[in-house]
Amino acid sequence: MELVNRDDQSGAVKRGYRLGKLGMSLVGSYLGYQAQNLLLGEDQRSERQARFHQKTSRRVREELGALKGPAMKLGQILSMSGGALPEEAIGELANLQMQAPGMHPSLARAQFKSALGRYPEEVFREFDPEPLAAASLGQVHRALTRDGEKVAVKIQYPAIRAAIENDFTLLRSAALPTRLTGHIPAALIEEIRRGILEETDYVHEADNLDFFRQGLSELNYVTIPRVRRELSTDRVLTMSFVEGEKFGDFLKRKPSQAARNLLGERLLELFETQVQRLQAIHADQHPGNYLFQPDGRIGLIDFGCVKRFRLDVNALRRGYRERIWRQGEEAARRFFFLVYGPSVPYARARKAVPLLDRWCDAIYPADMAADVVFDFRGDSEQGSKLKEIRGEYSKVILRDKLINPDAAFLMRADWGLNWFLRELGAKINYTQIFRGVAERG
Repeated sequence: MELVNRDDQSGAVKRGYRLGKLGMSLVGSYLGYQAQNLLLGEDQRSERQARFHQKTSRRVREELGALKGPAMKLGQILSMSGGALPEEAIGELANLQMQAPGMHPSLARAQFKSALGRYPEEVFREFDPEPLAAASLGQVHRALTRDGEKVAVKIQYPAIRAAIENDFTLLRSAALPTRLTGHIPAALIEEIRRGILEETDYVHEADNLDFFRQGLSELNYVTIPRVRRELSTDRVLTMSFVEGEKFGDFLKRKPSQAARNLLGERLLELFETQVQRLQAIHADQHPGNYLFQPDGRIGLIDFGCVKRFRLDVNALRRGYRERIWRQGEEAARRFFFLVYGPSVPYARARKAVPLLDRWCDAIYPADMAADVVFDFRGDSEQGSKLKEIRGEYSKVILRDKLINPDAAFLMRADWGLNWFLRELGAKINYTQIFRGVAERG
């Protein structure tokens, strides 16, 4: 695990070298690929392009996974970007959603003691030294408290905050995100940096858990862990254990279309309740943060990345449904200011109108009183159309810097939700669920 050493900066230098080497390697590979294309026919070019994307993406995935921290998290985000990258790249980066290599048990034990002042076996009746799950910023262990409760204990990797700060300095200077996606504004990189740093404060995450447990309590099919504050610090978080299977295991059981639809409806209702009612969103919606039970219950875990909105999200949604940009220049200016922020000139924002029209016609029915069933199955006409539009829109907003940093995590969460619904192949009465959440007020 390539993290920064507390006593010297050799770890930072090594990480910087690896990131820089990766960036230069990508540039060199691309130039070589373009040179060879001059000698190939059209059919050979398509085949070679697919091989190039897969080989390059595998190299990126392996490096980002080894580095962990924000580098790995960036790859996870890109893997759910819904068409902004080639299919070969998406397939490779999706492997970053799986469990990463964990800390050595002795290092995890030392990290625990540095945070709580005692070793795990002195605090818990039972503690499994092997991690149940290991991710980009920390890993989780099973344990049994002295009073007999099954808990999950999240232990942060050593010096992760320093690694994050150093990584983002390097990412900005090396412009690695540009090489991966085309273009990412500096303000968005800063918003991502802020969000990932926030994830390293487990006291803040404990507060998020309490907030969402209360705010989502009316959804009786959702389980959110309960924090054991007396067994937690800013670098160790102890929570009630949530049962369930991973998304991939759920799909391997080949659930019926009815089961897929039910889960899709609940995921959408869960998302809309957060957006409409709480004005806050669990923004890290990749498969590792969800657990599923046979009866349709959903466990939602890992609340380090939460976005509380400063913008009026409900006004934003109304603008999409009502196609405000079609209602005169003044209305369009107000809407684009809300969507893209003050830094995007109106003339540049207008460039997105054709794609906005297509996107809203696909996902936001003009008549929200009508029942519209949306088919997210990849081989359906609706599903294929939505995937195509999302890919085009993602490229346009990145290319033309049409990103409001305050909305970046809403976009990230929306990408995650649509990825789930597409992988499920769910058929959902979108307008009925949207109305139901709105009517509960």
